[in-house]
Amino acid sequence: MLRFLAFRILGAIPLLFLLSVVTFAIIQAPPGDYGDTIRSMLINQGGVPAPQAEAQAELYRQANGLNDPIIVQYFRWITGIVTRFDFGHSFFYNKPVGQVVMERLPATIALALVCHVLASVLGIGLGIVAATRQYSWADTLLGIVSFLGMTIPRFLLAIIILYLLVFKLNVSEVGMFFSARYGGAPWSWDKFVNLVRHVWPVVFIATFGGLAYNMRVMRANLLDVLNSQYVETARAKGLPEGAVIMKHAVPNALHPLVAYQGVVLPYMLTGEIEVAIVFGLATVGPAIVGSMGVGDVYVTATFMLVLATTLIIGNIIADLLLVALDPRIRLGGKAE
Repeated sequence: MLRFLAFRILGAIPLLFLLSVVTFAIIQAPPGDYGDTIRSMLINQGGVPAPQAEAQAELYRQANGLNDPIIVQYFRWITGIVTRFDFGHSFFYNKPVGQVVMERLPATIALALVCHVLASVLGIGLGIVAATRQYSWADTLLGIVSFLGMTIPRFLLAIIILYLLVFKLNVSEVGMFFSARYGGAPWSWDKFVNLVRHVWPVVFIATFGGLAYNMRVMRANLLDVLNSQYVETARAKGLPEGAVIMKHAVPNALHPLVAYQGVVLPYMLTGEIEVAIVFGLATVGPAIVGSMGVGDVYVTATFMLVLATTLIIGNIIADLLLVALDPRIRLGGKAE
């Protein structure tokens, strides 16, 4: 297993380098840069005449290397990461990019893990219920829930919940993780309860969508496995139906969902972009969208590099989970 991990990590290095090149080039492809954002702000908010605003923007470009060729900007960024673990300076936030990432990444990871665990556990459990009660009222009801979860746009559901909270329930504190009095307070039970009261809409919406996908896949996979010959053999031996399902059918039906974990990790870390934007939460997703809108290239490139890294890590974790789930799978094609 250690050999497998070593090969995967070594293979990830050139892959990350290639992804960083492609990402940086795509980010820089549209016309404009942060200098244009400064010019627009000076004209629209400061009332500065257009020629003076353009002159100020040009000075900013020269001072921050925005007029340099794209290859020079890229190597300046990637060299800083490799040699000093420096991801550059954020133009919009006016602070190191690493600090911007660390302000948003921990909360995003915690929120994403909670949503993902709930969606996986509930989705798999309800999928088992639906498959073992095929064509019953429970299967029909769960099918409707799955359909709604897969088809209702999450931003629409977020807008509806936000409308109900603000205009019907008169909730004043939205768009934050904590109330003002708990912002800098140490962790306590009251602070945790306050956090839950603020983030439950995001958790509910994200869990609802993920639950629907997991339930749909688990039901279909389990129905296929239940018709397999080895399952019929287990039943013929007189094993209880519960043991046949949980010990023989469910582990094999879980394979596609476990493999899916390799690609779901970056999606988790985006913090449900639509929902986070609607509620104004300071997570990774809105930071990516916002930085792209103003041309804060180093913030965008760094967050995309983080997502690429999580994609690689997620695939490695999925491979290890598949080995743990099914002893017939061997890493590297050899018995461990």
